[in-house]
Amino acid sequence: MTYENLDAKLVNALLGDGRASLRSLAEDLDVSVTTVSNHLSDLEEQGVIDGYTPKVDYDAVGYDVTAVIQLQVEGNALPDVTDTLRDHRQMISVYEVTGDYDVIAIGKFEDTDGMNDQIKQLLTDPDIKASNTSVVLNAVSENEQFELEVDNEE
Repeated sequence: MTYENLDAKLVNALLGDGRASLRSLAEDLDVSVTTVSNHLSDLEEQGVIDGYTPKVDYDAVGYDVTAVIQLQVEGNALPDVTDTLRDHRQMISVYEVTGDYDVIAIGKFEDTDGMNDQIKQLLTDPDIKASNTSVVLNAVSENEQFELEVDNEE
């Protein structure tokens, strides 16, 4: 087998099964275990693969409320606000964005009371000028990753 596209194929295989053994990856990709190990190490060193983690179903462990929180922030305070949000364990995603708001944060909460408490605490920050919170009614697709394109001309 040619090693062209091997890294993309390796990433895609791990997206399908992040717990796959080096041996099974090597068999599936028709290369040696050493080749898989070397490429995997390179991908980790390059930051392409940034750890291995389970996919948690937060609903199943009692975090039934998902909120999308939009914040307008005083310009120079943006790094402080995003750091604060990132440090809240229930904020699973924090984005600096363009548009009417400066920050979008996605949070998981056990109930609306917990969500309310968290949002009220955030709004005590004088650097937050305005906010808009939406409660998710139904997560159609969440925490999905996509496979990398592979050139099939081999």
